[in-house]
Parts: sequence; C-alpha cells; structure tokens
Amino acid sequence: MTVTTAEKNALTDYESVRHRLPAGRPLETPIYKRSQSLADIASPFTVIFLDAYGVINIGDDLIPGVVEVISDLRSRDKQVMVISNSAGYPKSTMLQRLARQGLELSAEQVVTSREAVLERLKAEPSHKWGLMIQKGADLEDFQSINFGVLDDDPLVYKTADAFLLIGSEDWSEHRQNLLVEASIDRPRPVLVGNPDLYAPRNGFFSREPGYYGHDLADKTGVQPVFLGKPFPEIFNLAFERIAGSPSAQQILMVGDTLHTDILGGQAMGLSTALVTEHGGLRGMNVDEAVSRAGVVPDFIIPRI
Repeated sequence: MTVTTAEKNALTDYESVRHRLPAGRPLETPIYKRSQSLADIASPFTVIFLDAYGVINIGDDLIPGVVEVISDLRSRDKQVMVISNSAGYPKSTMLQRLARQGLELSAEQVVTSREAVLERLKAEPSHKWGLMIQKGADLEDFQSINFGVLDDDPLVYKTADAFLLIGSEDWSEHRQNLLVEASIDRPRPVLVGNPDLYAPRNGFFSREPGYYGHDLADKTGVQPVFLGKPFPEIFNLAFERIAGSPSAQQILMVGDTLHTDILGGQAMGLSTALVTEHGGLRGMNVDEAVSRAGVVPDFIIPRI
C-alpha cells in the first residue's frame, strides 16, 4: 500500500511505537558532526554497514554516485556491507537489480531481514503460517514451511496457526481488518519480517509490514516479533560475515531512518551516520527531528 509524502508523518508514527523498539543511548544534548560525504568520516572505521532504501537506492533506481563511493571505500580497505529490511523478495533479486545498475555485490556482502526470518523459522514450531506477501512473489525459499497466502478469503486467516508479514505491496485495509479480526478472535504468534513503517519510493512512500504489525498490536494486544533493523537478529547475521574481529566502535551504520538504522546501530553499540537527502527525512528539519526523537547519530551527511 502507498501513501504520498503529504499524507505521511513518519516521525510521529515511529514515535508512537517507540515502546516496542530497542533502547538507544540515553538522551543528552544533541551533539553530532556534520560532513558532506561518507568519505570524509570513514577513516576510523574498518566496516561500513549501509542501509539500502534511501541510502544506495530509491525504489528501483540507484542513487547517483553510489557506485563510485563504494569503490572508493573498498580501495581504502573498508569492508562494505548492505543491511536491508527487505523481506518481500529473495536476496538474489536485489543483487540482480543492483548489478544491472552497475553495483556488484556478493551474497556475503548483503544481509536482509528475509534472511533473519528464514533463520528464525528454523526454531519455530511446525505452524501453518498465514503469509502476508504480494501476488506473484518468489517464495521458493519458504517451501520448507506450511503456509497459505493471506488474500481476501477470511478462511485463510481463521485457519492459520501463526502469521508471517513479509511483503505489503498489494495489502489493503480490508485484508488488515481480516487480520485484526482473526487475531482478536484467536490470538496467535506474529512474525514481522520488515519492521519499517515506510519506505521511500520514486515519488511516494510505501507502507511496509512493520506499519501493519504495529497496527495489529495496537488494536489487539498481540505482541509481534520483529526481525530486521532496529532489532538485533539482522545485525548478528552481519557480524558473522565480517572478516577479522573489529570492535563495535570500528563499525559504522549508515542509514536514513532514525528509528531503524540509527537506533538499531546504537542498540548494538555501533557508531552511526544519518543520511538526509533522499530517505525518510528528506525535506524535514533534521535538527528538530533528531531532538524530537531523542535518537542522536554520531554524524549527519546529506548522502553517501
């Protein structure tokens, strides 16, 4: 589901669900360094984690200059990894799309919340899952579980043992009402594969599974398990792929969203850099947003 920029106040919405998010650093007087680019602040770090949407791409389009920036970081012996709350399609789809646009990344250099979901499912009971996913999605990597796709049929909601929310491109208010009604009638476990409330697209913002997971919690009291930034599982997967043994302070998390990228990085003890030009804070007073959220990055840069 999509909303226009005018219809959206992401900061207010994220603040309304703050009680379900990890704790960041204690709020002090906002002190952060401003720089013009990632290259200017990268020297102390051996590992750079980059968010995807709003940092390296907008929708299906790569942000100009990203390929050159990542190439420069690699030439300076920085390990660069993309950490994305992308759960609605396989990682291979992201890699192929980025490669077509000129950005070559290996599977080890990208960590997605879909991977965090698949890892979590290994430890889950043999539920029949009700799956929120867009029509025609590639679900080959979910074939090991029993699932029915949540559509407009109330029976799928009633008969599911648990719900898994990973893709909301064609989700509707009607389907959300069916999910809420089923959860009131019989509360069940809920996993949310993408904790984002919104994602920047070309000319609009989309509502993501996290939006509907929090809406479900607000209306039913069911407490979903969120898998992706700002929660630890996705970071732990990334840590397993880092060469060497850098300290947390030698890892920089770069993102466009205070309540996912920056808060998540802080919760893991990482340094953080907020990107402001293309993502969730574009067009906003960034100083006011940081103060209001109480989530203070170490650096603020317009773009990478």
